[in-house]
Amino acid sequence: RLWGSPLLPPCLDCAASTNPESPLLQCVLTGRWVNDLGSNMTIGDVNGKGEFTGVYRTAVTATNNEIKLSPLQGSQHDTNQQNQPAFGFTVNWSFSDSVTVFTGQCFVDEHGREVLKTMWLLRSHVDDIKDDWKATR
Repeated sequence: RLWGSPLLPPCLDCAASTNPESPLLQCVLTGRWVNDLGSNMTIGDVNGKGEFTGVYRTAVTATNNEIKLSPLQGSQHDTNQQNQPAFGFTVNWSFSDSVTVFTGQCFVDEHGREVLKTMWLLRSHVDDIKDDWKATR
């Protein structure tokens, strides 16, 4: 399961169809995801309200601190109405004074693979309001 740019070779025996009249396969957030930088996350079951929790291990950081597994929580649109849901989640970093929010959509690509496309915004702690300008990336 991919997150970001697909790195795997095309699936040769997937059940997905490229016929535009065929229904789309449902993309499910629950499970383990790996992005093109090597970061990984595991998302637990999505409840009836679209809420979920999980854990995130980043492969990259701007701090010198040891990278630790960090909790995430989020929500998605009702999958009964959309096979490729939009979602958002927040990661509260366990090893730094930062929080990152992600938003994106879960897709099934032409090879039948589930792919997450996301954007993120990171906010770091600063000691003074004068430094606010450099706290968000």
